[in-house]
Amino acid sequence: MTLSPEDLKTIEKYAYQNAVKYGKAPQPKAVMGKVMGECPQLRSDPKAVSEALEAIVAEISKENPETWEAKLSEIAPELIEALNVKKEPEKGLKPLEGAEMGKVVMRFAPNPNGPATLGSARGMVVNSEYVKMYKGKFILRFDDTDPDIKRPMLEAYDWYLDDFKWLGVVPDQVVYASDRFPLYYDYARKLIEMGKAYVCFCKGENFKRFKDAKKACPHRDTSPEENLMHWEKMLAGEYEDHQAVLRIKTDIEHKDPALRDWGAFRIRKMSHPRPEIGNKYVVWPLLDFAGAIEDHELGMTHIIRGKDLIDSEKRQSYIYKYFGWKYPITTHWGRVKIHEFGKFSTSTLRKAIEAGEYSGWDDPRLPTVRAIRRRGIQAEALKRFMIDMGVGMTDVSISMESLYAENRKIVDPIANRYFFVWNPVELEIIDAEPTVVKAPLHPTDHTRGFREIAVENKVLICHDDVDKLKVGSIIRLKDFCNIEITSLSPLRAKISDISLEALKKAKAKIIHWVPLDGINVKVRGPEGDIDGIGEQGIAAELDKIVQFERFGFCRIDSVDEGQTVAYFAHK
Repeated sequence: MTLSPEDLKTIEKYAYQNAVKYGKAPQPKAVMGKVMGECPQLRSDPKAVSEALEAIVAEISKENPETWEAKLSEIAPELIEALNVKKEPEKGLKPLEGAEMGKVVMRFAPNPNGPATLGSARGMVVNSEYVKMYKGKFILRFDDTDPDIKRPMLEAYDWYLDDFKWLGVVPDQVVYASDRFPLYYDYARKLIEMGKAYVCFCKGENFKRFKDAKKACPHRDTSPEENLMHWEKMLAGEYEDHQAVLRIKTDIEHKDPALRDWGAFRIRKMSHPRPEIGNKYVVWPLLDFAGAIEDHELGMTHIIRGKDLIDSEKRQSYIYKYFGWKYPITTHWGRVKIHEFGKFSTSTLRKAIEAGEYSGWDDPRLPTVRAIRRRGIQAEALKRFMIDMGVGMTDVSISMESLYAENRKIVDPIANRYFFVWNPVELEIIDAEPTVVKAPLHPTDHTRGFREIAVENKVLICHDDVDKLKVGSIIRLKDFCNIEITSLSPLRAKISDISLEALKKAKAKIIHWVPLDGINVKVRGPEGDIDGIGEQGIAAELDKIVQFERFGFCRIDSVDEGQTVAYFAHK
């Protein structure tokens, strides 16, 4: 079967629609389904359709997202409208249950034992966006009362505040849990007086045996007066580490062992990294207790937390019941798995950094906000990425490519273009005269101006391009000249006067290049470092994101006399 022009147009429009919808090269199977649904007469020859589709996808893959959208608007504007109609309900966040305009109070409560990760960013963005939606109050609360297992990092407090500022979100209130020990002690004392909490001296393994057997430990029925006496001794430091635990009295026969008489305070004679706290306290509140008190004291109306913390809510509900408080409306969401990073934890990353496996918390191989900021990912791209993920109980498995697609939309129109040659090989153009090449800073915005590259008769090109050459090959040195290869060893060429039409017919490759007096550039990225030579103009782009042609978007991180360092963002 020979496909008609109309058939080819149908394949093309659905291929472009698929590319625009997902922000990446068209997926042949999905496009095939659309085509066969609209053109049932083609079902008799799927091979012909598949071959035509393969060729069209190959061409579309060479273009950028802006071109895809422009092309689809031209050939099938109705499909653009269909995408917009379909996407509109999915944008933003679903309404909060029971939310009232002006009365919503939400919080993001990190443990500052390291900087914000991409997982943290989800909580930062979604909570702040909900508060903005309802004109409410947003609180950043540092849950920093664990001096031992998840010991806070002093620098991490400022890192979080800096990341919030970068995201364009300023919390209405910042609370440090470690400042509020007297508040927690007061509530603990009240619970003891009510007979709802007691001091337990059982060793951990012994208490577990009682708990698993649904039996009370020997200290559970101690009088409030005696418990208060033990509590004061705990606060005074008269007991040793782990010698006594204050427990919340629940249902000792509850079907879930995790809810039976859970621990609220423990003894650890350790200093806190914040100098204001230091060695002031020896009795430390556990997270479920401190969090329960704080959510009430700060007037939380809504909480979003991981579904793995459902037990926390059940434990905290006992405190709320004892004091007659109303528990905030809670939404749970599933875990987020990012393909490129696998499973990670802040404590694991911290150990790896201390062992020298990474250069620091902003190493481009790490899933931290500091790392992706350094790579040139824009705050707006991260916000869109997190909001699009939504809030649901289902675990989410995503790729960084989705974030890169969002970022590409933002940086592609603003990033100046430059040549960067990795694994450089010298090419002599035997009949070239010294000249100054003018190349646009941006291919579609010539009002931005041109970069001037002084070049003589020798340039550097990528070794990858050299591997594909043979004597007689015609290639185009982008924005410079057409050449014909005359020798491979040494690599030489002569200027070719081939016409533009002949150049296209020969499907001559267009490659980038740099003059011999280019600057040393090191590109740092998730896959490791790449050294090469770049245009001198790159040095003027400090702290800006640029596109190295045929390589990718990079942020210029530092410029020194001997070397310029760029951080790779994405293709």
